[in-house]
Amino acid sequence: MRYLVTGCYGFVGAYLVRHVASVEPDAAIVAIDRRAAPAGFPKVNGSYELDLLDATALAQVIEREQPDRLVHLASFSSVGLSWQQPIESFRNNTNIFLNVLECVRTLSPRTRILSVGSSEEYGLVGPDDAPLRETSPLRPVSPYAVARVAQEQLGDVYVRGFGLDVVATRSFNHVGAGQSPQFVVSAIAKQFAELAKGTRQQLALGTTSVVRDFLDVRDVVTAYHALLARGTRGEVYNICSGRGTSIAEVVAMFAAIAGVTPEVTTDPALVRPVENAIVIGSHAKISDHVGWQPTRTLESSLRAIYDDWYARV
Repeated sequence: MRYLVTGCYGFVGAYLVRHVASVEPDAAIVAIDRRAAPAGFPKVNGSYELDLLDATALAQVIEREQPDRLVHLASFSSVGLSWQQPIESFRNNTNIFLNVLECVRTLSPRTRILSVGSSEEYGLVGPDDAPLRETSPLRPVSPYAVARVAQEQLGDVYVRGFGLDVVATRSFNHVGAGQSPQFVVSAIAKQFAELAKGTRQQLALGTTSVVRDFLDVRDVVTAYHALLARGTRGEVYNICSGRGTSIAEVVAMFAAIAGVTPEVTTDPALVRPVENAIVIGSHAKISDHVGWQPTRTLESSLRAIYDDWYARV
């Protein structure tokens, strides 16, 4: 089996490469990214440094590699950044996936594509909407979310119109060691590590009352691999834990892990223009279709994230 992974050198890519190598030792994994491999990244069988907006360069890679499976991880993945740079974020996330689809359609039509989307596609939801299912309406409320909906719908067009083999996800908040502090759980963990080491005096937070569905990245990549192997062409799947946890509860868990009770301040820069009160998903569909279930507790995930930051700060 030959894998091509876009955005491979990001947070999720390292975990995906390790998982595929562990369960398919004979698989070949080829990376595409805009940057070179970071130090310590797990071994891959080939690597291309290119921007997916360059359709000509991407076409050369697709034609040469003829992948059995293509995992599309590449994106500007920060909702907050999409508010700061809406045009660049939307244009990048939509156009790079369209280039992937076109190159596969014309040069390697047998390739199975995993289109990684986001729970942000559901947009404005209320407590009565939980748990969100794949049949729930999509009401995106950020530039990032609108681009993810467009990506998913483009995949559907290429399935129906051109016969491509695309499976899509709506992935909820995933967390793990090594994640950028652009994301809330990693940012909080970093601050607690600094508090424990005495280099910070206060904990700066945005809105703490919101409830989110957090899933360990190791469970996420297990789900991705299962969908590549057994997911149904043209279908979309929630990747989630099915449990809701508020940011305030995450803070309390980190406080217990770090043994620190900090003074908390609100940073206006961390408060989004539009924020859902509660987002919880259902993983019934992927469980029914491929037998996937989350296996790791949030507490164990937070411990791993904190320990990683404590060693680094």
